[in-house]
Amino acid sequence: MLIALIVSGIAPFDRGTWVLEVAPVVIAIPILWRTRQSFPLTTLLYVLITAHALVLILGGAYTYARVPLGFWLQDLFELGRNPYDKIGHFMQGFVPALIAREILLRGNYVSGKSMPGFLSVCVALAISAFYELLEWWAALAWGQGAEEFLGTQGDPWDTQSDMFLALIGATLAVRFLARWQDAQIRHLPPNEQRE
Repeated sequence: MLIALIVSGIAPFDRGTWVLEVAPVVIAIPILWRTRQSFPLTTLLYVLITAHALVLILGGAYTYARVPLGFWLQDLFELGRNPYDKIGHFMQGFVPALIAREILLRGNYVSGKSMPGFLSVCVALAISAFYELLEWWAALAWGQGAEEFLGTQGDPWDTQSDMFLALIGATLAVRFLARWQDAQIRHLPPNEQRE
C-alpha cells in the first residue's frame, strides 16, 4: 500500500485531487500500523482494506474520470462515461461495512444475528453520505476547480448513484462475507477478540 501511494504521488494528473483522494489511505496507514498489536484485524479485513486503498490510490493518480481500467470498462459495457468512480463507491460500502462489523462484534457492542449486519450497513452509508458532503463542500470552495475531485462527468444523479453503490457494496459484503469474517475472528487469540 505504501509503495503504491508513493509511486502514485510522483506525477499524478492533478496534485490537489491526488491529495484529496489518497487522504483516507494516508490516515489509515498509521492507524493500521499503530493497532497491529493491540487490535489486529482479521486477514480478510487487511486484504480488503488494501484493495480499497489501491482503488483510491489509482483514482488519485489519474483522477477517477481518467483511470485506464475505467475506459476499458466503458468500452466493454458501452457506457457513456468512465465508471471507475463507481468501483470506488462500491468499495466505500463494501470495506467499511466489514470494518464496522468487526469492531461491533469484537467490542461486544451488539449481539444477535441481524443487528451487527444492519448497523454495519448503516455505518457504511453514513460514511458514504459524509463523503458526498465533502464533495459538495469541495464544489462550493473550489467551484469548477473541484471537477477533477468530484468526477461527476456531467451526471446529475452522481451523488445518488454513488450512495446506492455503497449500499450495494455494504449489503453484499455483510451478506456474503460475514461467516468468513466470523471464522477468522474466532481464530484470533482470545485477548485479541475484544478490545
